[in-house]
Amino acid sequence: MEKEEFLREIDFSMLPGHVAIIMDGNRRWAKARCLPSIMGHNAGVESVKTVVRVAKDIGIKYLTLYAFSSENWKRPMIEVKALMLLLKSVLRKYTDELLKNGVKLMVSGNVSEMDASVRIEVSGAIKKLESGKNLTLNIALNYGGRQEIIDAVNAIIGQGLKKIDSETFSGFLYTKSIPDPDLVIRTSGEMRLSNFLLWQSAYSEFYVTDTFWPDFGREDFIKALLAYQNRDRRFGKN
Repeated sequence: MEKEEFLREIDFSMLPGHVAIIMDGNRRWAKARCLPSIMGHNAGVESVKTVVRVAKDIGIKYLTLYAFSSENWKRPMIEVKALMLLLKSVLRKYTDELLKNGVKLMVSGNVSEMDASVRIEVSGAIKKLESGKNLTLNIALNYGGRQEIIDAVNAIIGQGLKKIDSETFSGFLYTKSIPDPDLVIRTSGEMRLSNFLLWQSAYSEFYVTDTFWPDFGREDFIKALLAYQNRDRRFGKN
């Protein structure tokens, strides 16, 4: 799809303000090619770069990527260590590019449980990108939706609050500084949330594609956005 056609297809008045993506299928992509799992994760970095660029270029303000779940610690330790090395490498390599493009970085999840070298790299990138105005890139890192809700409840109890509403509760979540996702995309064809943004996705539109994450490109992202624009969002009103 050429850029001019892309501009004709998109209704810029109906863009989702916040897109969240469950980046699934890296390992199956690698297995289909008889490659180690980490090669699938490496290939998936190109898709990350693509969706960040498209989101920034067309004016989406918030993009959340499910990078590492709290359940991913159960994977083979060699794969987990390789993922942490990849994360640090990507932050070092692309932070300057993100800065140039006005991207702000935030992280949702319990980063305190991660290795000190990862925490240092993440906090450094967040600080360097804190002035970004064009796009907020939210990385769900060591993230679990149930744990997020438990942490919020404990924080509320700790403050001695006896009665709250949904708006107050949302203010205790990891994502309190950004709006709920309008669109949740999942690659690789799986039909589940996998403990991702459980509270925040109550009225999100869902788009599932069979495409593995490393093959998810610009046209795939545009197809998801166009599908979103054809939805009738009633929020339970009728």
